[in-house]
Amino acid sequence: MDTPIVSAGGGDGAEGDLIKDTTTEAFARDVLDASREQPVIVDFWAPWCGPCRQLGPVLEKVVKAARGAVRMVKMNIDEHPGVAAQLGVQSIPAVFAFKDGRPVDGFLGALPESQVKAFVERLVGEGALDGPKAVLEAAEEALEGGELQAAAEMFAAVLAEDKQNWDALAGLAKCYVRTGDLDRAEQTLAMAPADKASHPAIAKAKAMLELARKAGEAGDLDELRKAVEKDPDDHQARFDLAVALAASGEREGAVDALLEILRREPGWNEEAARKQLLQLFDAWGASDPATVEGRRKLSTLLFS
Repeated sequence: MDTPIVSAGGGDGAEGDLIKDTTTEAFARDVLDASREQPVIVDFWAPWCGPCRQLGPVLEKVVKAARGAVRMVKMNIDEHPGVAAQLGVQSIPAVFAFKDGRPVDGFLGALPESQVKAFVERLVGEGALDGPKAVLEAAEEALEGGELQAAAEMFAAVLAEDKQNWDALAGLAKCYVRTGDLDRAEQTLAMAPADKASHPAIAKAKAMLELARKAGEAGDLDELRKAVEKDPDDHQARFDLAVALAASGEREGAVDALLEILRREPGWNEEAARKQLLQLFDAWGASDPATVEGRRKLSTLLFS
């Protein structure tokens, strides 16, 4: 599966963005800016340097094993000496780790793989190189924080190792949904077999996709508000308003609009309001505050 291009400046694939060459001109973008999303390792090297040729493949192996939790950038100091000079590099190979736009760790010389692994684990957390769980957690955190390119790379890296990791597949689909590429999201989810449709991550991603499709058809928020104000019993307008509110992030307003339909006419359109509420809860997840409060309000309305 191709890695989605979810933001300007993205690469052509998971590995293509995880490990890349850079220049003096691109250093700020490839390292300083990128390290605000996830750690970036910079390998200063030169073609004539024997230890560099030993260390480079080891670094790349460990970075790939981190499955997207860290990136690696290589800089040939013969072609681009300025940055290395500013950092005080006097011998190579020299490796620096950047976080939040600044160097936080580093080492000199060709270390053995065990020490390189320990170096990377200090950046991304112990155990991150031993399985996909930590990478998926980091990917979900990046997704929720709007760092879509980083999230997509991490989900794709896990899938490259395990094509039946349904959490990673669903995460990749959610990246597509968040960027409006709904067809690609649907294609991605279609890769899961039918018997995995009830998998929690797959179900959540499908709910997000369906909500996004409905939101595209719902109409303008201001116009929908006016329609509801003009006729409070226009349940279709209120329903469309709820979907549009949910799509714009106004979760409490969306829940309240659907609950108002249930209060006025519970069976309207074959209980469309109740069904839409449940779909919203699926899309947001069981622990989301809007879901928790929405379920409480729904229970109060139905059973009071």
